[in-house]
Amino acid sequence: MQRTIPYAIALYAGLMWAPAASAQRIAFVNTKYILDQMPEYETAQKELDRLSKQWQEEIDERHLQIGRMREAFNAEAILLTEEMKRSRLEEIDRKEREARDMQKKRFGPEGDLFKKRQELIQPIQDRVYNAIKEVAGTSYVAVFDLSGTNGGNLLFASDKYDKSDSVLRKLGIRPKREGSAGGSNEDEEAPDPKTPPKDGGGGDGTQPQQNSGGGTDMKQPR
Repeated sequence: MQRTIPYAIALYAGLMWAPAASAQRIAFVNTKYILDQMPEYETAQKELDRLSKQWQEEIDERHLQIGRMREAFNAEAILLTEEMKRSRLEEIDRKEREARDMQKKRFGPEGDLFKKRQELIQPIQDRVYNAIKEVAGTSYVAVFDLSGTNGGNLLFASDKYDKSDSVLRKLGIRPKREGSAGGSNEDEEAPDPKTPPKDGGGGDGTQPQQNSGGGTDMKQPR
């Protein structure tokens, strides 16, 4: 699972988990270094650069054409009728709108370059991410990215150590994803003294009664 947690907070959280999972470790990778070593990434990047240059040249040519049209209009304006002037200016305005639309279409937030990058780069990034998960296996609690691109973001974290639901319970809130990956419930072993005791538990701090199977009524850590 991908995360986007500031490095300092994520690292602190990882260190706080460590006592409860002494066998677990934290790892670091540099995705920029990894990608730079992959031939398919270099090929994809060259294709993106080629398209970017081609599309920019097309847009530059449109602006040059508009510039020539304006120069011609300024030189001939004195000889034109008002109707001819209006027609020429409308044509120049139309060309300028087309150039702006082309710029947005090619390089806008959801433009052709963005879509092409998703098409070429995303599969490679997915391969890297899957490889990171495989390397992490069950030996690492978290894997951070040290490349300048992601600035130390958390790339991988084991669901087993996600304490979000435990914090919600500590706040007296029942998690909406009860029963899903909410981390160990070990934080619940010390209930808030203001909270009424559960079935079988005494108000004087006695332990919950055991069930017929020998276990307690408390949920086991997942």
